[in-house]
Formats: sequence, structure tokens, C-alpha cells
Amino acid sequence: MKGNFNQSSNEPEFQGVALLDLKRQYEVLKDEIAESLKKVCDSGAFVLGPEVKALENNIANYSQVEYAVACASGSDALLLALMATGIGPGDEVLVPSFTFFATASAVTRLGARPVFVDIEPKSFNISVSDAAQKITAHTKAIIPVHLFGQMAEMVELNRLAQQSGITVIEDAAQSIGAELEGRRAGSWGDMGAFSFYPTKNLGGAGDGGLVTTRNAQLAQQLKLLHVHGMEPRYYHRVIGINSRLDSFQAAIINVKIKYLESWTMMRIQNAQRYNEMFLDAGLETVISIPKPFPNQRHVWNQYTIRVSDDQRDDLRKSLAEQKIGSEIYYPFGLHEQECFKYLGYTPESLPETYRASREVLSLPIFPELTEKEQQFVVRNIKLFFEVNPARHVFPTPTIMPLKKRDAA
Repeated sequence: MKGNFNQSSNEPEFQGVALLDLKRQYEVLKDEIAESLKKVCDSGAFVLGPEVKALENNIANYSQVEYAVACASGSDALLLALMATGIGPGDEVLVPSFTFFATASAVTRLGARPVFVDIEPKSFNISVSDAAQKITAHTKAIIPVHLFGQMAEMVELNRLAQQSGITVIEDAAQSIGAELEGRRAGSWGDMGAFSFYPTKNLGGAGDGGLVTTRNAQLAQQLKLLHVHGMEPRYYHRVIGINSRLDSFQAAIINVKIKYLESWTMMRIQNAQRYNEMFLDAGLETVISIPKPFPNQRHVWNQYTIRVSDDQRDDLRKSLAEQKIGSEIYYPFGLHEQECFKYLGYTPESLPETYRASREVLSLPIFPELTEKEQQFVVRNIKLFFEVNPARHVFPTPTIMPLKKRDAA
């Protein structure tokens, strides 16, 4: 079935479309969540209880790894992974500039130096060729970010890391369940860092994070570091941090993980429908339509188009007037942030990052988004370009056929 962007004239107009509507998800799950929270209260095991252990097992199995260690946030997951690697002053860590702040801040918190790497323009993920040019004798790790739900080029990155003797830490905060050649995010590197922030594909009701690994020694080090380096109680062999996932968050996420695959397929369906609606509306040359790379499963934490000719901000304003939610991830590369000026980058030091930050716009893509809401979004984008013709022309994308929501 082709995604038609038109809306029947006898159907009422929408009063807007939210960028993310968590209430729709909660309405379906609220009884299960309430029961799971009651069990935690009845048990009195509020910290490092059985719900946390169950979550670690659930995520390890889902992500195809042997070990998982839960922690207080996705930011702490990155920090703990770097601490387990022994990163410290004098070390360099390669990170993409086009990512959330935590990817680089975890490096600087340990006294190390982030080395910003440019991105591939189609995937928005770290450029392997640029990373290869920036490895030095001081490089100890690389953090590829699987941005927006699509995995980085892990085969080539792992080969590069092995040749250089550096650690690979996947930033999988936006990509739980994403796959490359059948292997899931968090299973490719030495460690993988996940976030359970409410806006993620698998989100809790607050902050939460987790680190995955296949390495038993790293798992043991992570378990030690996230409880002040304490083992046994009141005996400290190393200086760790206090970063524990509470049982309430674990209980909620354990309920939600049962539905993650279904939600992922709904996101994939919505992304494919957007693609076909944009083609049907004739918009494929005025915006860049995202599409998955071959041999990958894109889980669509964000559906991000590109708008050129300095029209992105005007389009966003136009959508906001129709109460259509959108967001810019990210308006600047990290190398442009004031706190990183000491590193000596100029805005155009990373040209693809600079260009992407001025063109990207993320549209609603949450699982419960309806076809009619997508029609409303696409129709309003078409109306904008009818009034404001684009000068730049993007290449016409190749779109895969639409799949049913219950497809495997």
C-alpha cells in the first residue's frame, strides 16, 4: 500500500501533531506498570534489587551479549565504560562532533582530550576515513555513535581499532535493537553504552542507563566502579562513582521491553510511510529523505530530513504555527560549543558536521503516530515549499517497499 499524503475533505483537521506523545504508550501499559511498582514497594528492595538484575539479563539477551551492568544514566554509562578502559589525563578519545554533549563530556570529566571527527553525510555517523587520519600515539579509544537509530560502520571501525590497539565503546543511546549484518547495537565494540531516558525507544520514567560487554573482566570492573569501587561492603580497591539504577526504573523498563520489538516495527512502518508520502507529494528533490543502509535495521529513534538553502528554520517555524512538533538534533557540532573552544577547532573544521547542523530537522516518528497525522505533517511541508520554492535539488532516493506493521 502506498502512503498517500492527501486527506479527505470530509475529515476534520488536526489540532497539531506532537513530536513525541508518551501518554499514548502509558495508557496501554499503566496497569502493568502499577503492578510492577507495587511489587517493588512490597519487597522493599529499592536499590540493586531483583528488578535490576532481571533488567540486566533482559538487555544482555536482547543485545546479544553475555554481560550488562545497569547504572544511573546514559551519560554515566559512557563515563563508566571509559573508566573501565583506564582513560585519564594525557589520553585522547575519538568522538563524532555531531552528537549529544554527553559523548564528549564523559571524556573530559576524566581529564582526557576529545578529538572530534567528522561524519558521513548520509548516515550522520562517524566517518571512518576521518577517524583514521586522527589517530595518534595518544589515542586510547573511539566512541562511534549510532545516531538516530542507525548503526555506524562497525566492521571498518573495529578493523581500524584493532590495527591501532584502541578500545571501541559504542554509544548506543539512540539505537537499542538496531542491527548490522544481524548483530545488534552494543555487541560490536568492547562495550556499549545505553540510555533509558524517557524519549528513547526503550525509555523509563526518568534517568537510567546500562553498559553491555562480552568481556567478563570488563563486566566485573564495571560492577565494581558503579558502586564506589566497593567490594566487599566498605572495602574500596578502586575509586568508583555512585551510579546505580533504582528498582522503580528497572521495573518499568522490564514491563516495556516486552513491547520493544512491536514498537520498533511500528517505527519502521512509520518511517517507510513518510518516505512514500514524501515521494507521492513530490518533495524528494527539496528535502533529503532518510533511508536505511543495506544489511542494517534502522530503529528510527529520530526521523531526520535535511532542508537546504537556509530554509530549515523557516520550515520549522511554519510547522510550529500548525502545532506540528519538530526538533533540531543538533544545531551545532560539539566542536563549536563554547566549552570546547580550548581545543582550537573552527566552525568549518568539520565541514559535513557544520553542514548537517544547519540542515537537519527531526519529525514525529513515535510508534503510536497515526497515518493521518503523518499526512498532516507531509501536507504542511508541501504547502511550505509551494509558497517558498527550494533552489537546491537533492538526489532522488531509492525507497524500499512498504512492509506490514506485524512484519518480522
